[in-house]
Amino acid sequence: MHLTIENILLIGSTLLIISILAGKTSYKFGVPTLIFFLLVGMLAGSEGIGRIPFDDPKLAQFIGLLAFSFILFSGGLETDWKSTRPILWQGVALSTAGILLTAGSVAAFVWYLTDFTIYESLLLGSIVSSTDVAAVFSILRAKSVSLKHNLRPTLELESGSNDAMANVLTVVFTGLVVNQDQNLTDTIPFFLKQILIGGAMGFLLGKASRWMINKIKLDFEGLYPVLVIGLMIFTFSATDFAGGNGFLSIYICGVYLGNHDLIHKKAIIKAFDGFVWLMQIVLFLTLGLLVFPSQMIPVIGIGLLISAFLIFVARPLAVFISLAGFDIQNRSKWFISWVGLRGAVPIVFATYPLVAGIDKANMIFHIVFFISLTSVLIQGTTLPLVARWLHVSLPDKVKPKTNTDIQLTESVKSEMTEIILPLNASVSGKQIIDLGLPKTVSIAYVKRDGKYITPGGSTTLQGNDKLLILSENKDTLSKVYESLELV
Repeated sequence: MHLTIENILLIGSTLLIISILAGKTSYKFGVPTLIFFLLVGMLAGSEGIGRIPFDDPKLAQFIGLLAFSFILFSGGLETDWKSTRPILWQGVALSTAGILLTAGSVAAFVWYLTDFTIYESLLLGSIVSSTDVAAVFSILRAKSVSLKHNLRPTLELESGSNDAMANVLTVVFTGLVVNQDQNLTDTIPFFLKQILIGGAMGFLLGKASRWMINKIKLDFEGLYPVLVIGLMIFTFSATDFAGGNGFLSIYICGVYLGNHDLIHKKAIIKAFDGFVWLMQIVLFLTLGLLVFPSQMIPVIGIGLLISAFLIFVARPLAVFISLAGFDIQNRSKWFISWVGLRGAVPIVFATYPLVAGIDKANMIFHIVFFISLTSVLIQGTTLPLVARWLHVSLPDKVKPKTNTDIQLTESVKSEMTEIILPLNASVSGKQIIDLGLPKTVSIAYVKRDGKYITPGGSTTLQGNDKLLILSENKDTLSKVYESLELV
């Protein structure tokens, strides 16, 4: 088929629709939708029934990094800091020591089992060392798995933060495989620079992004998600330009924004939910197109051995050692081990050797693809069952609401009162978003000069304004007076 712009649009839209319908059908049978997105891409590829020619690792890597940025940033937006803070160091341990232990143990296994050099083995171990944020978030939420003992925030924090470490290791060992004369110790400054600058810029640009979102008054609500996309991409690229890790930066930026008041926050979160689904589908379709089944068949044996070692040995070993200093039940550790899902992220990282032109790049890519496929298929489908076996899941009737649920739904209001601001009110000139009102409070209207204004976060209050306040109870109402500086 001769590809034109029109053909590309026709093929792309057809694959998108097929993927969504296939995903809906697969969910009824308990198969993660991500698997079907990959399979649709494979079937449409140059060796599938679609015969679409696609063999461009650079383009696939660009699409992967862009899609992953959306997924990671959205994961940060939906991270509840209040539930994450108590398990922060557990997540950090899994994202650092856990990654190093996983990469090292897999590398040792590969080096012993194959003719890979030590650096090639470490490269493969690094690529598959991180849990996949898209797989973990989508499967936990799609299957409505509710967990005990802060397990959910632990898993989400780990999956959102550990990709930066795996990315740095992948870049380091790709360079070492290409340049054999380079010493491993020479990469330590690069490693530290990536993590430290990435973390600092994520926080600083998160604060700057919040200020910009709340202070720039846009005429249309629909422009706010577009502004956030621009800020997200700027955060990633500016951090990368400064020598930091962009993935860590945008995740921290997303966490910061998700846990602070923003103008039109609900619209932003809803928009990003749609963006993330689109990006996941495009990402998995692209990676599926890049796979050549004929090249994957010869590595099925070694891929199966590495996958089994990773699931049953390397991941549990890394979890139990990295969490040894924390008061966590063994059953919780076993469940964390089982949720070490490998999805699209390792496959995206596997394009680095392809782009670099490493000798065994094709073999590494197809081994990683097979590992990701088996991980999502085996671990993803059995996740709710394993949670019940280990007694770490909550019954449906006591499932707590997530941070996103709370943000996207309105609380029941039982108290209503009118408050008239004094002419010289200290909050005069302030935007509603800057008042620090309780999240369960809403201002129904502002009456000013005989006219009624439907307020938003950017509405500026003036002296003599009459506010109709809706709140849950009188205790909450008392906090409103404090926010308005009337006590």
